[in-house]
Amino acid sequence: MATIVNESTFQKEVLESDIPVLVDFFATWCGPCKMLAPVIDELAASYAGKVKVCKVDIDQSMNLAAKYQVQAVPTLAFFKNGQLAEVSVGALPKAALTAKMDQYAK
Repeated sequence: MATIVNESTFQKEVLESDIPVLVDFFATWCGPCKMLAPVIDELAASYAGKVKVCKVDIDQSMNLAAKYQVQAVPTLAFFKNGQLAEVSVGALPKAALTAKMDQYAK
């Protein structure tokens, strides 16, 4: 299961993480986000200990959404060593997400 983070926990959970982090910027009203949610949770379980998976509700954490220039949801952001490494906008197929997770899990 992905970890829900917000503006008060983002620093510790994402930026200070010892392992790479995938952040799913989502909204509860977003259809593609709802379709992607089970895949995100599955990846969180599959990559536990290798890549942390977090979710940010953009309506609850507007400052984070603004800081990372989230214009559309879902936006998937990969962080490595506390730095934003890659951003992908839109729901990616599971195979594409798995390939990205493999890349960061090395």
